[in-house]
Amino acid sequence: MSRRFLFVLGSTRAEGNTELLARKAAEQLPAGVEQRWIRLAEQPLPDFVDLRHDSDHVRPAPDTSAGLLLDATLAATDIVIASPVYWYSVSAFTKSYLDHWSGWLRTPGIDFKATLAGRTLWGVAALADSEPSVADPYVGTLNNSAAYMGMRFGGVLLGSGSKPGDVLTDTEALAHAKTFFAQDAPLARFPHETVGA
Repeated sequence: MSRRFLFVLGSTRAEGNTELLARKAAEQLPAGVEQRWIRLAEQPLPDFVDLRHDSDHVRPAPDTSAGLLLDATLAATDIVIASPVYWYSVSAFTKSYLDHWSGWLRTPGIDFKATLAGRTLWGVAALADSEPSVADPYVGTLNNSAAYMGMRFGGVLLGSGSKPGDVLTDTEALAHAKTFFAQDAPLARFPHETVGA
């Protein structure tokens, strides 16, 4: 299967530091690799309602934001969560997108988990701190989501930046962006599965 990247932009700001860093990394992808960019702020999802035990799940209509995101997610071989670090985790837009995965897991006829199994989840984030460990909850959210889904996890490309454009002065992040998507992404594992491994 040829690679198809879905970039899910979770910032409230267009062309913010996270998006700039994601685009620097995407520039390194081979010319034949398909890229689709979706800005969650422009495709607002309805509030997620947990219907696991209450109702039948219905596939969202393709002309809705939920339908567009579901179809784009199913079509992607590589899903890139490009969300700034907000309060040490992903943005509200991004969290809503991931919450909708719970509903899609139970939507008849799409085999959401089986479809995503073996595909790769990546993260790109700008944070207003020079210490990468403050983003550990963010990284954990993506790693554990990938582990639950049986996906590969390519890690998180982190850059430092607060004001618009700041990340373009983070030479270490820009250097990492050049090879970020070229690395082999291992099968994601929960932290308790790696203890003593």
